[in-house]
Amino acid sequence: MSKPEPAPEPPAEALTAAPAEPVEYGQFPQDTLFELLTAEIAGQRNRFDVALDNYLKQAQSTRDAGVTERAMRVAEFLGAEEQALEMAQLWVEVDSSNPEALRSAAIHLARTGQHEQAMQMMQRALDLHGETHFDFLALAAAESDQPTREALLESLTQMLQRHPENTQLVFAKALLLQQADRPDEALELLEDHPGTEQAPSAILLHSRLVVTQDPKHAEQILYRGLESFPDDTRMRLLLARMLVTSGDYRAASTQYTKLVQDNPEDPDLRLSLGLIHLELDDYAEAVDQLQQVLLLNPGNNTARYHLGNAQLEAGQPDAALKTWASIDAGNELLTSRLQISQLLVSQNRLDELSSQLQQDRESYPQHALTFYQIEIEALADQPELAMQRTNAALRAYPLESSLLYTRAMLHEQLGNPQGLEEDLGAILEREPDNAMALNALGYTLADRNERLNEALSMLQRAAELEPDDPAVRDSLGWAHYRLGNLDLAEQLLREAFSTFPDQEVAAHLGEVLWRQGKKKEAREVWKQGLEQAPDSEVIPATRKRLEAE
Repeated sequence: MSKPEPAPEPPAEALTAAPAEPVEYGQFPQDTLFELLTAEIAGQRNRFDVALDNYLKQAQSTRDAGVTERAMRVAEFLGAEEQALEMAQLWVEVDSSNPEALRSAAIHLARTGQHEQAMQMMQRALDLHGETHFDFLALAAAESDQPTREALLESLTQMLQRHPENTQLVFAKALLLQQADRPDEALELLEDHPGTEQAPSAILLHSRLVVTQDPKHAEQILYRGLESFPDDTRMRLLLARMLVTSGDYRAASTQYTKLVQDNPEDPDLRLSLGLIHLELDDYAEAVDQLQQVLLLNPGNNTARYHLGNAQLEAGQPDAALKTWASIDAGNELLTSRLQISQLLVSQNRLDELSSQLQQDRESYPQHALTFYQIEIEALADQPELAMQRTNAALRAYPLESSLLYTRAMLHEQLGNPQGLEEDLGAILEREPDNAMALNALGYTLADRNERLNEALSMLQRAAELEPDDPAVRDSLGWAHYRLGNLDLAEQLLREAFSTFPDQEVAAHLGEVLWRQGKKKEAREVWKQGLEQAPDSEVIPATRKRLEAE
């Protein structure tokens, strides 16, 4: 394991506060006392290199347990793992019956991959004192190789035979079994030792082991654990997350409310509580919690985005617009502009929409194209205005294929097939293997029953480029239908419909089946299509046309 990087410029008071108790030195010569005093003063003045060097020298020189522990704590604080291990081992030498010395040595041995030696230290602590913590050793083993983990597992098994009621040993072995992908054995071990119900770490592991097979049981394990350990934040947080996963938002809100009460300055907990209130349609509570998040963490744009959603649902659209508009970075920048666009279009405030997105294009030029696309998409039900904005975008980005494709689709909406063909042709002139353009133009020609061989060629090329795309398969099947290849058309359209039961695919497949005399099956396909899209116009129109012939 590589040596950790030293901590950058920690405050002096953190160093001087490192030991749990005030340091009491023995009777030392004057020179030793001077060196120790120098180390203390150096730490207070941020000269941590001097402090550590003096403590290391004096620990070796005096072999005093207090000085040695102090040297180890300073090395730990600075991330000097090699020196921390050296001092931990020296501490064990000079105070061999101290459980904290043995445990510290085990921790640093485990961190450097010396797991067998670490286990020996823990065995000594266990023999002397009957109880110690092994969880750190099992966690350190997670990054070791398989043989090392197996050796540790065997050592733990032997120790557990000598100390069968030691819950920390049970937990450590269960954790190693879980890491070895043996969850059933880990679960059996925990359930065979009821004493683990009084160990928070074991309760957490137990619930994680059963949650995939029986989420309710996992929740009950945590509820019982919280009866014994009501202030255990990790346990309550895991329960809250499980409740969210299971969709029990009301129960989750109870747990998150308690977590927020206990940790009022934690913005992440408040964010979670706010989102749960949003799910529960408690919009006023959601607004309150999300505003509290922003007081604690003003730069949290995730909270700001969801605050806008909550304000909109609470009947405060102008507040929502203002909140979304204040987002200036991150993934939420674009999604907030999408929300603004949809809201302003729904209120027919199109000039404000144009002004907002123009301002955004100037403020965030790296997203200018996306802002055009957001505006155009928001105007989907107003194709004339959408065409105006697309033309403006193309003046800024004349070679952008996505804009040309968008304009081609708008030409189709506006009944201008020539414009559609020109824009798709312009894309293919520069990108002959653009599967989306090949499919769109090929399908358009086939649907109009024009230049069918050319359409077929385009669609066959699109299918080569995107063999798994059901939309391309539908278009190719439709072209074969137009060419009179009914059996091949049926095969292709069935394949498309099986993975993409779209209303248009249903209309096409039904028509091919009808032409083949399979009218009952055609009606069944249309029925399935209408189940997916009850408001479909294309299926009833197709059926009416065919039945009228």
